[in-house]
Amino acid sequence: MSILEENKSLAKSVAAAVLFIIIFLLVLMFYWDSEPDIFDVQKQSQYQNKGSAEFVTGYVTTATMIEVAETLLNKRGGYLSNDIMPPGIFMDNIPSWEFGVLTQMRDLARAMRNDFSRSQTQSVEDKDLMTADPQFHFDSESWMLPATEREYQKGIDALNKYLNRLSDPNEQNAQFFARADNLRDWLAIVEKRLGSLSQRLSASVGQARVNTDLEGDAEATQSTIKADIVEVKTPWLEIDDNFYEARGTCWALIHFMQAIEYDLHDVLKKKNALVSLRQIRRELEATQDIVWSPMILNGTGFGFVANHSLVMASYISSANAAVIDLRNLLEQG
Repeated sequence: MSILEENKSLAKSVAAAVLFIIIFLLVLMFYWDSEPDIFDVQKQSQYQNKGSAEFVTGYVTTATMIEVAETLLNKRGGYLSNDIMPPGIFMDNIPSWEFGVLTQMRDLARAMRNDFSRSQTQSVEDKDLMTADPQFHFDSESWMLPATEREYQKGIDALNKYLNRLSDPNEQNAQFFARADNLRDWLAIVEKRLGSLSQRLSASVGQARVNTDLEGDAEATQSTIKADIVEVKTPWLEIDDNFYEARGTCWALIHFMQAIEYDLHDVLKKKNALVSLRQIRRELEATQDIVWSPMILNGTGFGFVANHSLVMASYISSANAAVIDLRNLLEQG
């Protein structure tokens, strides 16, 4: 065989190998690009509780936090936000979804540490929640020294310790206080998160918005003066990122709302607020419908092509309005 023929044979082998690698990575990307299904929080808590028929107050919420965090780390493809190798480094939809879930995990972990586990402002913080809270606030994109997954696993381990102490009748220091004021404080954070997401999604088509930063307070001031009319438009490359972050946020909130309904059922029933909570869940669940389009479309508001961001913003705005109604109900005597 001549040198020329050997070179042609080698080139064919290299081309075939490269083609195989490309096809393999594309298949892997398609397989990993999948959002986890919604799970039943009571059944999952029953499984974690080894089949016990009765849960102490706060058990379902804590067990749900653990399952959501474990799903974040152990879903298809694992945790992708810190990947530096293909195909993970080329993917952005699922990492955006992960960040939405992570944001809700961080907010609830902090609410558990500061509010739900303490009877008053002078109460001592729970030792395990003091560990879990900062662990979930670790850099979401660190790939080594230390890896993000390892730090989040430490947070999960701390939640498991808190859960075991919570369900131990001989352990008096681990508590979960199912009170209206604690729930109201957490919902205030949820309200701001949903409001921000709704605005970012709505800006996908570009909007001229009236500056209302100082509305309602004649003496209010701000650091820098802004124009009366503000032009807002989401950069083209961030449209799908915002969409999937919203999907992840709503996915996590669906489970947390289910758990809260169980653990604070009596409080919600007394306030006649169960229907309001279920309305929030209904709007959030609508955000999880299958996206049939291969890409996130960004047509104009009433144009020929759909705008997925505006549809998502509509559901989130409705959920946010229901959160505001629920907080108002909880403030009533």
